[in-house]
Formats: sequence, C-alpha cells, structure tokens
Amino acid sequence: MAISIKSANQIDKMRTAGKLASSVLEMVGDHVKTGITTEKIDQICHDFIVNDLDCIPAPLNYNGFPKSICTSVNNVVCHGIPSEKKLKKGDIINIDITVIKDGYHGDTSKMFIVGKPSVKAQKICNVARDSMMLGIDMVKPGIHLGEIGKVIGDYAHSKNCSVVRDYCGHGIGEVFHELPQVIHYDDGRINQSPILEPGMTFTIEPMINLGGYEVVTSRIDGWTVTTKDRSLSAQWEHTILVTETGHEILTLRTEETN
Repeated sequence: MAISIKSANQIDKMRTAGKLASSVLEMVGDHVKTGITTEKIDQICHDFIVNDLDCIPAPLNYNGFPKSICTSVNNVVCHGIPSEKKLKKGDIINIDITVIKDGYHGDTSKMFIVGKPSVKAQKICNVARDSMMLGIDMVKPGIHLGEIGKVIGDYAHSKNCSVVRDYCGHGIGEVFHELPQVIHYDDGRINQSPILEPGMTFTIEPMINLGGYEVVTSRIDGWTVTTKDRSLSAQWEHTILVTETGHEILTLRTEETN
C-alpha cells in the first residue's frame, strides 16, 4: 500500500479534525488535578467529544480498546486504560486524543503535571516535547522520513534518555493508522526511508524514557505498556501535514501559538 497524498478537500477535513482534537486537550486541562480519576477524565473527554464537538472518539472499541481516550501515568508509556485510580501530587500523565469528524482523524497528545513535579518528572516531560518539536521542524518536501527519527533520537540520547522502539508515529487520514510508519530513532536505513511529498499527513509522537527503551505490555488487560525498568516515560504528539514549502501542525493548540 502506497503512502496516501491528500487532496485539498481532504486536507481541509484533516485541519478540522485536528483542530477539534486539540480543543479536547485545551478543555481538559483544568480537570487534571489531585484526586481526579482517569476514568472521570475519560468521561469528561467522551462527553465533550460526542456532545460538544459532534465527533466520534476513535479509540473507543478500536481493536477492543474499552475507553474513549488513553491516559498514561508516570511509567506507563502508552495505551493506558482510564480507571478508578486517582491522580496524586507529582504524577505526570499523557492524555492521548483521537477524534473522527466527517470520516477523518485528528490525533494528538500532551503531558500534564499534577501539582509540583520532581526534577526527573519535569526533565522527561521537557525532553519528550523538545524531541517532538525538533522532529517536526525537520518536515519538508524532499527529505527522507528517517531524518526525522535521527534528529529525535540524537537529541533524546544527548539528554541521557532513551527512545521507545516498539511503537512509532503513523500516517493518518480516513484511516486511523496508515503508512508511513514514523520511527523516532535512527534505524540505520535513512536513505531507504520514504521521501516526503506535499499532501502527506502523519503523526510525530516520540515516547521518551528516563531509563532504558525496553517496554512490556500488561498480560492482564493486553493494552497498558510500561517501561521495563519502571522508569518515567513521557510523550507528546501532533498530526503533521507536509506542505509545498515545509509543514503545518494540524493539531496545534492555542497555547502553542503565543
């Protein structure tokens, strides 16, 4: 299957879906505080997505996933299932939102900090975001996709952090996960990776660990991915469009434009 090149009409729909997804993260921030459960955060986001935005929460029932969002706390790398566990001071949490509007997906995530973080917690959140932004800054027509991963990996490693290798970014549009796969480290095959063209849309979403890159998936729920060494992990995600001259962040939040 080839990498899809979106038409102008498709790009407009992707812009709409991306903006709506980002609005969920903007909305939920005030609710992320000590004592709230991730189940309650899921309910708040679900109601906002369905009732206020008139969208579909893409994760719900996707390959059997039971909730409308992913909530990954502390050493959870990704795919954390909302539960009755309460957030406490010092927790870091990734909230991952994907909505479907008029058949198109908008996918984005952000780290939230509950109260005052530890030095290590603040570091991993910062390194993860900076890694993503450095990768995004690379995006333009004519480069190899693998160049994005090299920049991300080099930066994370320079900060004595590691990049999760078991999961990657992905193409997105009418399909939640499509080509290309966006690897967030240098796999030694940069020159064999696809060359970016205008109209491509994909996510950049590096998962950065404070310790080693190895992860394990829960045998209990089959979804929750944690760091093997129990170290903290952080992730940020944006949906990106390759334009004629560079790129556009389709899920850019208002706070990021100031």
